[in-house]
Amino acid sequence: MALQKTTLNVDGMSCSHCSGMVQKTLEEIEGISNVSVDLEEKKASFDIEQEDLVDTAIKQINDAGYKASGNL
Repeated sequence: MALQKTTLNVDGMSCSHCSGMVQKTLEEIEGISNVSVDLEEKKASFDIEQEDLVDTAIKQINDAGYKASGNL
């Protein structure tokens, strides 16, 4: 199955602990790989196996206390 690169805006990250939490949250979702979180740019990039995982990723990030939006 072909992987698709996805990038989300993530507001609410203010330190390396925050970006680490977002990265850990995404890495725990089955079907998401190659997670990279950029604290300065406030973005999270990752590969997905299925398009519907974007909605799952947004929900999980929001549930962790951050504000994820948009598939850039």
